[in-house]
Amino acid sequence: MEYNLEYNSDRPLMIIPEYGRHIQKLVDHCVALESDEERKKMAYAIVDVMGNLQPHLRDVPDFKHKLWDQLFIMSRFELNVEAPFGKPDKIELEAKPEPLPYPKMASKYRFYGHNIQTMIKVALSWEEGELRTALIFNIANHMKKCYLNWNKDTVDDSVIFKHLNDLSNGKINLTDSDEVLSSSSSLIKKTANSRGGSNHQHKNHKNKNNKNNRNYKGHQNRHKN
Repeated sequence: MEYNLEYNSDRPLMIIPEYGRHIQKLVDHCVALESDEERKKMAYAIVDVMGNLQPHLRDVPDFKHKLWDQLFIMSRFELNVEAPFGKPDKIELEAKPEPLPYPKMASKYRFYGHNIQTMIKVALSWEEGELRTALIFNIANHMKKCYLNWNKDTVDDSVIFKHLNDLSNGKINLTDSDEVLSSSSSLIKKTANSRGGSNHQHKNHKNKNNKNNRNYKGHQNRHKN
């Protein structure tokens, strides 16, 4: 006895594999029908079956429109049927989207992150006064903290002031300021405490889970006895 086996490697590729091989064969058969009336009747039936196979599409606005577009795509746009939503444009569907611009960051001081640049822009948009000065020094302290996280254990304030001047394109100049930023040791200590606090919470959560497991096992043993 001979078996006529059909391997997937010998089959044509499915355009939308989510619907399976049988739906693709139905679409191909629909395209080959000569009668316009039979072709239209079968196309509507295929769309109904596709909707049943993809029930999550019912929550999508105009899901019927989406199903008809997928039907034409699966037919390689060869299906000659008057659809309720019209035939989609092949060129428009296959068009590649415009490339998204990559966000530009200060290449020299990447360790400060992109948010620092945003904070500097906000500070420059404020009017001259105590609030703006306070914000600028908060930004400088945050920059010093970032610098210590990724570079060394200590850093002079003059280095931070120079970097802030470069990032603001010379609009924020604190080189002649008498103000002193937070000490490196205090900033490092705050970072260590924040990390230790998260670790402490994790350990407490783990200990609590272990305690619950022990109580559960003890309850099971008492129940068995």
